[in-house]
Amino acid sequence: MARTGPDTKARAAGIDESRIPPGQYYTDKWPVLHAGSVPHVDLADWDFRGFGLVRHPVRLSFDELKALGERDTVADIHCVTRWSRLDVPWHGVPVRALLAAVEPLESVRFVIAHAEQGFTANLPIEAVDDDAALLAYEADGAPLTPEHGYPLRLMVPSRYFWKSAKWLRGLEFTDVDRPGFWEGYGYHNDADPWKEERYGF
Repeated sequence: MARTGPDTKARAAGIDESRIPPGQYYTDKWPVLHAGSVPHVDLADWDFRGFGLVRHPVRLSFDELKALGERDTVADIHCVTRWSRLDVPWHGVPVRALLAAVEPLESVRFVIAHAEQGFTANLPIEAVDDDAALLAYEADGAPLTPEHGYPLRLMVPSRYFWKSAKWLRGLEFTDVDRPGFWEGYGYHNDADPWKEERYGF
C-alpha cells in the first residue's frame, strides 16, 4: 500500500521520514521477490565477466573478483513494490574497482547486468560509476543467501532494487541501451525511486 500519510513504523523506529522516497514505506524486514526459481550455484565452476566495449575484458573466479579490492558500505534499498529498508550493511567489490580493471571505452553509455537464467537489467554508466555501487556478496554481516542472490548481486542504491540484479554473472559495457527483463514487462527504464519511476506506461 502506498504511503499517504505519516509512516508510523518509521517514526516508531526513530527514522527520518525524509529518507524514504515518495510512495514507499519503511520496513526492517527483507522480503524475497524474484521471477523464476532460485538457481543452484557451484563456485567451483562459477565465473564473472566484464566485457563489451572495454580495453581489458576479464573473466574472473570468485577469489579473483574479490582480489580487485573489498570494502564495507551501508546503503538503503527501495523496492518497486513500495517497501524501503534503510542502513543495510553490505560487503563486496566496488564497481569502480571493476571499471578500473576493464577500462570502458569513452563511447560507453550503458551497462547491462547479466545474471543466471538469462536475466538482464540495464543501467546508465553513471549509475554504476558511483562510489555507492557494489558487487555485493555479503549483507547484514553474512554471505548472501541463495534467495537474495548468492554468491553475487549488483547493488545500485540510486535505483529501484530490481536493477540490482541477483545471481550476477557479468557486466557488459555498451553504447546502446537494451531494456532488461523487467523493463520488457513495463517497468520504467530509469527507475529512480525519488521520481517514482516505477512503470514506463
